[in-house]
Amino acid sequence: MEQEGSRRAGKMRLISPLMALSILSSTAGGIIMLAQLYLKDLLAPPIVISMLTSFVWLGTLIGSTMWGTLADRYSRKRLLFFILMTSAVATGSLALLPPAAGVLPAVFLRVLMVTGIAPVTMAIVSAVSTDDHRGRDLSYLSASRSAGSALGKIIAGFLLADLGYRLSFFSLALLPIVACLFILLLPRVEDVNGRKHQSLRSSIRTGGLNGLYISGALRQMGTSGAASLIFVYMATLGVPVAIMGTINAIGAATSILGALVFGRLSDIVGRKTIFAFGFGISAIVPVIFAFSRGGWGIALGYFILGTSFSSLYAGSTSYIGDRTPMERQGTMFGLFNSSRGIGGVIGPLIAGALTPLVGFRGMFLVMAGITLVGFLTVLTKTHQ
Repeated sequence: MEQEGSRRAGKMRLISPLMALSILSSTAGGIIMLAQLYLKDLLAPPIVISMLTSFVWLGTLIGSTMWGTLADRYSRKRLLFFILMTSAVATGSLALLPPAAGVLPAVFLRVLMVTGIAPVTMAIVSAVSTDDHRGRDLSYLSASRSAGSALGKIIAGFLLADLGYRLSFFSLALLPIVACLFILLLPRVEDVNGRKHQSLRSSIRTGGLNGLYISGALRQMGTSGAASLIFVYMATLGVPVAIMGTINAIGAATSILGALVFGRLSDIVGRKTIFAFGFGISAIVPVIFAFSRGGWGIALGYFILGTSFSSLYAGSTSYIGDRTPMERQGTMFGLFNSSRGIGGVIGPLIAGALTPLVGFRGMFLVMAGITLVGFLTVLTKTHQ
């Protein structure tokens, strides 16, 4: 019993600074709302504004697998330091108020960097977890990222209302620098160099992860497409700018408690039950957006979106950790985020092209249909 308590205390000494790091780095996520509204004020067309979300998910698509693979081979503490400093520079470049052609690559570079935090930190925690506690341990990181995201979106709305774009971008650029301090608190992490690595294709096939990755791409295609013009849509409904950030933060705020609850439930009732529930209710979100008449309807959609994400992410990451050898976990966690990145790139492009033709309501309903296909895929292509 004493040995178990000592082991748990040691694990929390590792998880605690990672949680703080995740909160601070995710707070800069408010930059996406600022960038979308900034492009609107530049009178950029809808397809360009929706491309912002595509660039965000393109960075996720490339960065997640890249950083996950590097986390299985190199010092994870050094990787985290490099990620944070480079993301700070990319965020700070937006304080120069570039034209639309400069906004997209700056946001892409920031996401390319910061998206590596998830697979690197999850690989660290999963490596010291057991199957019966993995969902709970990983949920701490998911909840931390959600807390940072919610905080960032709330802060961004008020920063923009009070300080304008330049100082808002500069303020958010400081947060990853502060997060670097928590890397110094991390104990020595086990070096994975020299381990024999199972092939990527073999890891996916033997782990039975194909269906999960495909479903993740489809679900993200629908939800990212719906979100790619959501601030413009809220503006047409007359929602004040300062309130937009708070409404958008509801999803992330819901995910904080949801990650902790669903992480523990995935250890009890099984992984598939939890992630299937998340995939299923995701399809409701674009429908709610389509028939909203004001901020309350959008807020309800984001509440369900936060619940769905925390459920599917808690179940999915635990599922991956259970079925992946330790030396491949960084790669496989990264690949899951990359599969979501594929949907995140394609969905906004479809939404931006559809909206001038069928309006916001038609676009949202198409996104709901795509998300529903993802739910049906995960039901049939994964097993408990």
